[in-house]
Amino acid sequence: MRYNNAGLQLEEHALNLSDYARILVRRGWIMVLLALIAGGTAYYFSRQQTPIYRATQVVVLQPSRADLGLAEASVRIINSLVVIINSEQIAAEIIDELQLDMTPSQLKGNVTIASDQLRLTIRIDVNDPNRTVAANVARAWGQKLVEYRDEVNQRALRTDRVEAVMPDLPSVAQIAPRPTFNGIAGALLGLLVGGVIVFILEFIESGVIRTRDELEKEIDLPTLASIPR
Repeated sequence: MRYNNAGLQLEEHALNLSDYARILVRRGWIMVLLALIAGGTAYYFSRQQTPIYRATQVVVLQPSRADLGLAEASVRIINSLVVIINSEQIAAEIIDELQLDMTPSQLKGNVTIASDQLRLTIRIDVNDPNRTVAANVARAWGQKLVEYRDEVNQRALRTDRVEAVMPDLPSVAQIAPRPTFNGIAGALLGLLVGGVIVFILEFIESGVIRTRDELEKEIDLPTLASIPR
């Protein structure tokens, strides 16, 4: 008895899988078509957008001596340094130096400055449609921080100084748009929507009997004969 029940369950499960396969064969083209349309559209419109570049300049704070007290002082001042350099006055000076056609508020809106107390670093991110402008602004902003620390160090003992150093040139990368990513995401969305449409159509037509197998499944009786067309 257990064997019969298990056998019936396996047969029913196999029948369900065959139904899914039949649905995909009959209407799978809808899913594929919607995936191609959505993915292609997303890729195309992403390619038409203006590229946005992000330049990142890292500034490292270096205490003049390996002392716990001076290291803790560096941690305390790092947040205040972010506030000091993230000002419209600094933005106005950079605009004058680089001859940029924008207001200090607009330039500040393109800049993000954050600190990392564990590494004693300040990160300056600049977004701009022009790759060169983004790199120049990030470099100039980091230089302003270096100059400010040099000015403060002039009034401090050599052993109490905390210097700001730019270890490298700013790195630049395109952050938007991402046509390939958007195209793949659009294709997956189209595939999902297509699957929903397919199963809605199957649900609507579930009461329509087309084949002998569907009739036998519906009335749970074998078909003895059929009238040809």
